[in-house]
Amino acid sequence: MNIPSRFLEDAVEQLSSLPGIGKRTALRLVLNLLKRNEAEVEQFAEVFLHLKQNVKTCSDCGNISDTTICTICENPERNHRLVCVVEDIRDVMAIESTGTYSGTYHVLGGIISPMDGIGPGDLFIQPLIDKAEAGRIDEIILALSPTMEGDTTCFFLFKKLGKTDIEISTLSRGIAVGSELQYADELTLSRSIQQRVPFQS
Repeated sequence: MNIPSRFLEDAVEQLSSLPGIGKRTALRLVLNLLKRNEAEVEQFAEVFLHLKQNVKTCSDCGNISDTTICTICENPERNHRLVCVVEDIRDVMAIESTGTYSGTYHVLGGIISPMDGIGPGDLFIQPLIDKAEAGRIDEIILALSPTMEGDTTCFFLFKKLGKTDIEISTLSRGIAVGSELQYADELTLSRSIQQRVPFQS
């Protein structure tokens, strides 16, 4: 792609580094920004700068939050003895959109994937183990995508939590094997939560 300006090319390179955005899409977006006035572009840039500077990770569950403790963990109406373990924030949003889950979450921040160099030590696991061993949880739902990496992570957590008396369940297989949880439709996801089954090693 022959781009006539170094500044334009740099902007295209930055945008195309985002997942799902190719060079042509990035060029279209940059040209749109170029047509806007300077105040609009400054506001656009400031939003992302503020995002990076101000978004926090909930110290209790690992969810994204504007405060040290997220609104779900702070909510006294949630069942804090029921914890749904998910890979990332997108899964929290997907489950919350069903409106059928009243417990809390634990966001791992990824899944075990040796091919990508991600091991248990790279994930937000220990606080979950600590809460379980302290007797603060009655049931843990392993709501990870039914992929090989997701199943590996579920098995690892099951072994780690096996010494406790906690009920460990997993989503019913309304979620297709090999699919990503965040892409499941709300009805399927809702039924999978409601019809969860005991985790089998």
